[in-house]
Amino acid sequence: MTDQRYACLDRVTVPADIRKFSTSELKILCADVRDFLIETVSKTGGHLGAGLGSVELAVALHYVFNTPYDKLVWDVGHQAYPHKILTGRKERLNTIRQYRGLSGFLKRTESEYDTFGAGHASTAISAALGMVAARELSGEHYSVVAIVGDGSMTGGMVYEGMNNAGIMKKDLIVVLNDNNMSIAPNVWAISNYFTELIAHPSYNRFKKNVYELTGKLDVWGDRLRRVAARVEEGIKVVVTPGMLFEALGFRYFGPINGHNVAQLVRIFQEVKGYNGPILVHTITQKGKGYRPAEVDVQRLHGVTPFDKVTGVSPKKAETAPAYTKVFGNAVVQLARSNPKIVALTAAMPDGTGLDQLQKEMPDRFYDVGIAEQHGVTFAAGLATQGAVPIVAIYSTFLQRAFDQLIHDVALQHLHVIFALDRGGLVGADGPTHHGVFDLSYLRMIPGMAIMAPKDESELRDMLYTAVQHEGGPIALRYPRGNGVGVPIKEGFDLIPFGKGETLRAGSDVALLAIGTMTNVALKAAEQLAHQGIAAEVINMRFVKPLDVDLLRGVALRIPRLVTIEDNVVIGGFGSAVAEFLASGSITGVRLLSLGMPDRFIDHGTLEELQAELGLDPAGVARSVTSFLAGARKNAS
Repeated sequence: MTDQRYACLDRVTVPADIRKFSTSELKILCADVRDFLIETVSKTGGHLGAGLGSVELAVALHYVFNTPYDKLVWDVGHQAYPHKILTGRKERLNTIRQYRGLSGFLKRTESEYDTFGAGHASTAISAALGMVAARELSGEHYSVVAIVGDGSMTGGMVYEGMNNAGIMKKDLIVVLNDNNMSIAPNVWAISNYFTELIAHPSYNRFKKNVYELTGKLDVWGDRLRRVAARVEEGIKVVVTPGMLFEALGFRYFGPINGHNVAQLVRIFQEVKGYNGPILVHTITQKGKGYRPAEVDVQRLHGVTPFDKVTGVSPKKAETAPAYTKVFGNAVVQLARSNPKIVALTAAMPDGTGLDQLQKEMPDRFYDVGIAEQHGVTFAAGLATQGAVPIVAIYSTFLQRAFDQLIHDVALQHLHVIFALDRGGLVGADGPTHHGVFDLSYLRMIPGMAIMAPKDESELRDMLYTAVQHEGGPIALRYPRGNGVGVPIKEGFDLIPFGKGETLRAGSDVALLAIGTMTNVALKAAEQLAHQGIAAEVINMRFVKPLDVDLLRGVALRIPRLVTIEDNVVIGGFGSAVAEFLASGSITGVRLLSLGMPDRFIDHGTLEELQAELGLDPAGVARSVTSFLAGARKNAS
């Protein structure tokens, strides 16, 4: 995918090639990387804004440090597209986030330059410190650099890692890539304070006057400038984040223009030889160098293919609203009539649909930043005082707050509602984002109720049911993407708690489905009908509590059951049914559980992944046919 327009980039296959460049050529290389990134992502889609902001960082780091011997740890993958381009993957960048193509995040099996896998945030400093400790054990001398986006600084794990690094006093470099944005505008209070400070007219007027005066004093001017610089540095340590980082044991350098590649090279060359923990604070602009991404930062954070001139993606005809939007609308409707309802998210107001509540009722919306643990306990505190908190967090991100789910919510039997967006397979974001563990990790928690809607209308009713339910914590999980296109009524209906529904009668086999896999089951039943197989289809609705009365009745009539879920089979919905059958109340029933295998699922489109896993209608029909053939063979 190389193009002769890229005078410098065409000469780069691996980072060692960059080190042959003069520093003046690095600026041209940065322009090439930025143009190549825009050109490629405009065709493939992917994450754009963060990578545009980290071009100079990636070039300077690979120029100064002897990668892959020296270790770069990126936090997170959104900012690492330039790193991929420079590390032997530019020819394959046109496959990024596509089935069997490059991952959109860092992946150790993809490249030796990806020293640590990362799809979630706030992990780099801890991982880098571990590498430093391993270096000490082996007696080697490689450098370790963690490149941390300022959005990650809202996560508590960052400070745990920094605190430990400061105590250990080992040689570690942390680069803070500060663009005052994560995906949504940052809620990092320190960043906001610092941004306001350095932009304050009084501060900048003082600095300008001092430097203008000293510039007129010939020999004495240079001396006075050095004194002024020391004074300024002392002020910064007291009134900027330098104070915090110094208190944690880091030597602070900054702020530095993160788009001046020559300056970055100089500072990295300097700090490379220093001992102890170092923090280099760089100021960058998300979307740098591409006007549409600079102006509309959030929209061009992650994009579908777009027009390179305008930055606008072609609009797709939508047959149904997205689950996220349906959820957001429902929250607003319910909050209007129930003053106790509040909602919170972890740095994803747009991604979860809560931006609608944020706009209409900002005093009842909270964005806690990339701090899921804090968010869950914060919600628990709200619930102790009679509020009804709705916690909207992506399924895989809620994994990070597992202890808080148990210790702070369930153990105290608090009425907290967990809305898990991106349940099931999510497609191009891959294994770090597939929400295929939630039914298992939630089901084991005592007192936790779990629902999953078959469509967007049922999602609304489940949210309403969750608000009305006062028997402890309750979770509902729903997929990424658009609904199935069912009509959405104006109001809400209460769903009978713990009860499923039969959608299609049958006599040969019963398909017990949860969530949107119910629609797959219905389509599979149509295909089975062409083979003369009458399949009953049941929308179970609840994973916990199970509708045992419905299960018992079906098992006695049709002792051939198939469970279908877009969750790992281990510990999931199918396991719940198997446990019920094994309790001894029902015998002679054959059970097949379909779901995710015991491995991590790579990225691709939803259709590609479902076909690979046999969880599309055709795959389910094949599995059911084989299951019934085996049952008949055993019976004979």
